[in-house]
Amino acid sequence: MVGVGIDVVAIDRFVASLARTPALRHRLFTAAEATTPAGAPRSAASLAARFAVKEAVAKAIGVPRGMDWHDCSVITLPSGRPELAVVGTVATAAAAAGVTGWQLSISHDAGIAAAVVIALGA
Repeated sequence: MVGVGIDVVAIDRFVASLARTPALRHRLFTAAEATTPAGAPRSAASLAARFAVKEAVAKAIGVPRGMDWHDCSVITLPSGRPELAVVGTVATAAAAAGVTGWQLSISHDAGIAAAVVIALGA
């Protein structure tokens, strides 16, 4: 294991941030992350959980300087299981840290979104 990160997000505060700064949604999420596999807009709770994943990834690999939020995204597999995809700034930082794979768990309930990310090494 190279590192572990955990993050929690208060969903109501996240919703307020999105309302206050409409461009934030586009700055944080790829188009694929912002919608469900069926093409519907994701719920605020689901977006907050995906943001928690991004924060947990940054913590697991040491908060890379200049991290682009789009370089770390959550993909939903057909089974419903979340999977992490990294490119660009995040992939470079992960490779430098010796990361060879990821494990993640995300959840949201009772107004809180949470994520745990484990950066695996050789």
